[in-house]
Amino acid sequence: MTEITDNTASAAKTQFILYWGDMGSQWGVNRSVAQIQALLFLSAVPLNAEQISEQLGIARSNVSNSLKELVAWKLIRRVPMPGDRREHFEAEADVWEIAKRVAQGRKEREIDPAMQVIAECVAQAEADKTLDDVALKRMQEMKEFLDTVDNWYTQMLGVPKSKLNMLMKMGNKVISLLSLTGKKSE
Repeated sequence: MTEITDNTASAAKTQFILYWGDMGSQWGVNRSVAQIQALLFLSAVPLNAEQISEQLGIARSNVSNSLKELVAWKLIRRVPMPGDRREHFEAEADVWEIAKRVAQGRKEREIDPAMQVIAECVAQAEADKTLDDVALKRMQEMKEFLDTVDNWYTQMLGVPKSKLNMLMKMGNKVISLLSLTGKKSE
């Protein structure tokens, strides 16, 4: 368990970092990785590994490994500091960009491989004359669903943040707008 040792940290900052780490572990991200990302996200200045280790009470080796992972996800970047040979890091501060990078990383690691395997299963199933029609139909529906989600995701990458934000805030109004077109919802 992380013990935040930064005595200057406010209760809100401490709670945010701890919660972010807990939430990360629920999503399959190492707690320390998530807490380091949260600390850097909230930090007004770049921090080096020693500062991160001290503030979060995390072993220096764990911090180093976590920083490598965060750099690979492009959620943090190295920042040179004049007069200091140590590496300093700062987090991506744009929440939309963070969400985009996490979604892209998860898609590449989880969705793309699943799509490939399901496409292979559907191809095999279509050639298998012993497979019942229900199983084949459900596999095809799953493939079609994943293809649709993948296509939607690709389209959303091209939507400017301001328009995407507006679209998301519209919520149920989008459904009402679609109802005007006369298409029945399923």
